[in-house]
Amino acid sequence: MNQLAGELNPSSRILMGPGPSDVHPRVLRAMATPLVGHLDPEFLTIMNETQALLRYVFQTQNSLTFPVSGTGSAGMETCVVNLIEPGDRMVVCVNGVFGQRMVDVAQRAGAEVTVLERPWGDVFPLDLIRDTLRKVRPKVLGIVHAETSTGACQPMDGLGELCHEFDTLLLVDTVTSLGGIPVEVDRWQADAVYSGTQKCLSAPPGLAPVTFSSRAVETIQRRKTKVQSWYLDVTMVQRYWGQERFYHHTAPITMIYALREALRLVQEEGLERRFARHRLHHQALKAGLSALGIRYAAVEGHQLPQLNAVWIPAGADDLTTRRMLLEQFGIEIGGGLGDFKGKVWRIGLMGYSCRANNVLLFLSALEQCLLRQGLKIPEGASIAAANQVYCQQPA
Repeated sequence: MNQLAGELNPSSRILMGPGPSDVHPRVLRAMATPLVGHLDPEFLTIMNETQALLRYVFQTQNSLTFPVSGTGSAGMETCVVNLIEPGDRMVVCVNGVFGQRMVDVAQRAGAEVTVLERPWGDVFPLDLIRDTLRKVRPKVLGIVHAETSTGACQPMDGLGELCHEFDTLLLVDTVTSLGGIPVEVDRWQADAVYSGTQKCLSAPPGLAPVTFSSRAVETIQRRKTKVQSWYLDVTMVQRYWGQERFYHHTAPITMIYALREALRLVQEEGLERRFARHRLHHQALKAGLSALGIRYAAVEGHQLPQLNAVWIPAGADDLTTRRMLLEQFGIEIGGGLGDFKGKVWRIGLMGYSCRANNVLLFLSALEQCLLRQGLKIPEGASIAAANQVYCQQPA
């Protein structure tokens, strides 16, 4: 290769897909902060502050709460490989791609996995889970709170109590929910919960916040075999994030800066106001899409406000529409995964991307894309419907 690479200059984008979301300018500024060493006393203070902020967003008092150096899938693997030993029984609830991924991770860790399935876009009733726990008596139940592939939100009330009834640990995927809708780890009585930084927290991808209950910690301490992964073994990682500060790996310092600032923004806004903001812009988007005859893929009453999975209308081409949005308007949305590939669009309103100007710009751009493909839609109807939602809100 004789030519040097040019200066980095990617095109300006509005990130309204399933992740990453737009990063807040304050987070970008924090990432320009000069490095200190990962064992520098000042960085250890930053670590403590980040953990405290994570406990606030997770709504937990768990002492073992920290960001894994890796993306959300690393958080999933951290929770599974630390709780599961070869031969352990695990039930995984599958109603989308990320439930399927949890099955794969659990099987690789040596679990005897029972798969509990529901149609994509649907959720799991408590009675169905109870019947399965009664039959299987698993060590761990794994479930996705916010299924990114379908836009479905799993109700969590009563699930922790149910798991306690059968002496089962509750493992929850909150990758797409943390910071966008209520995640209440202690109230849920969840034992292992993981997330990601690039969704509703609006930081770059690269860290996976996790939290473990005291019950989960006791289970890990009683293991008869070593954790499958050296890098993700929390019995060692917690020595770095705990009081010992024992060296385990070189932490991604800049990403910790970014997460700390992203969490500060959540705290400044307040959880309830943040959740209300996500609901408002979802309602405006949904009203606009409904005015165009576009329907949601997830069942009514269980639709995520931050991840809107909608059926592609007849006559519209998936790739053509997404390419037009990206190339002509600088808007990125996501296509379908798995069973929904080529059938749905996934429109993200997460964190800093969740703003009225993004909703209105997207609806206007989508109308133009559909009209250019020959669809008969009521011109301007989506904007009018969204504006009606906004006008009904107090100033």
